[in-house]
Amino acid sequence: MHRRTLNLGILGLAGVALAPSVARAAAEVDLDAAVEPRVLGDPDAPLTMIEYSSLTCPHCASFHAKSYKPIVETYVETGRMKFEMRDFPLDQYALRASAMARAIDGKPYFALIDLIFKQQSSWTRASNPIDAVKKIGRLAGISAETAEAYMTNNELLDSILNGRIAAQKTYDVNSTPTFVIGDEVIRGAETFETFQKVIEDKLA
Repeated sequence: MHRRTLNLGILGLAGVALAPSVARAAAEVDLDAAVEPRVLGDPDAPLTMIEYSSLTCPHCASFHAKSYKPIVETYVETGRMKFEMRDFPLDQYALRASAMARAIDGKPYFALIDLIFKQQSSWTRASNPIDAVKKIGRLAGISAETAEAYMTNNELLDSILNGRIAAQKTYDVNSTPTFVIGDEVIRGAETFETFQKVIEDKLA
């Protein structure tokens, strides 16, 4: 099955992933903006597709490489559906990368997420994955200081992890990627045609 299962032993609510770095980051964190939903497309679109993903999950990267673009072009850019990204980090590196990405919003946010997935095999295997993903963030205009501030802000990290807990309770999300289209849950990096059938059924 094309999905990656949550490893609770890697990431806990009170583990090393939440420990701030020794050096205090100078940049400010706009927490209110950081925790806002990340939605692409017309807010009034008749249908919503939610993706729960982990930025270190290879199956999530596969979805973004194969199915994401045609879904956006066919349904989001035409105003028929909006697309929402929700964080479901499976390890501390995914958690930190998700937090960094929330320093920006709108289309730049989605472009950065896409880039992080495209370079996933590189930055996740680097000797220092945190520094490696920060370099990707700089391509989106996120300075090293800002990235550090967001990656070590406990309130933001708690918000992301609480969102993961809510996903487990609401939609029984326990692996990535998981998608919610209307009232239907799809688990795994399925083909565009699979998503298309569900979306068309919901729009009918």
